[in-house]
Amino acid sequence: MARIAGVDLPREKRVEIGLTYIYGVGLSTSQKILKEAGVNPDTRVKDLTAEQEQAIRKAMDGMVLEGDLRREVALNIKRLTEIGCYRGIRHRRGLPVRGQRTKTNARTRKGPRKLVSKSKK
Repeated sequence: MARIAGVDLPREKRVEIGLTYIYGVGLSTSQKILKEAGVNPDTRVKDLTAEQEQAIRKAMDGMVLEGDLRREVALNIKRLTEIGCYRGIRHRRGLPVRGQRTKTNARTRKGPRKLVSKSKK
């Protein structure tokens, strides 16, 4: 079982896809890592040798991943809310931050609809 950056990679998937299970590594980053490590992206995680795993770990040295990256993102959001900028206010209110419309849609950020009952005459 390959354990890289504190994450167990899925055994049956290709290495290229398996690396994307690490927070902070997407498809393009995983391709760069594998190219630098000299590992074929089509090999399965279960077929990796110890030397290949070590080469992947070495290629990932110096990258901010997993817990450190999560902490960095959380601190950035906290800084925005503390200084009271527009983006920080949107984070605080749980609304979309990047300029999306909110009259309709935005249900992911706003949560389920809160029904306002109609009053009778």
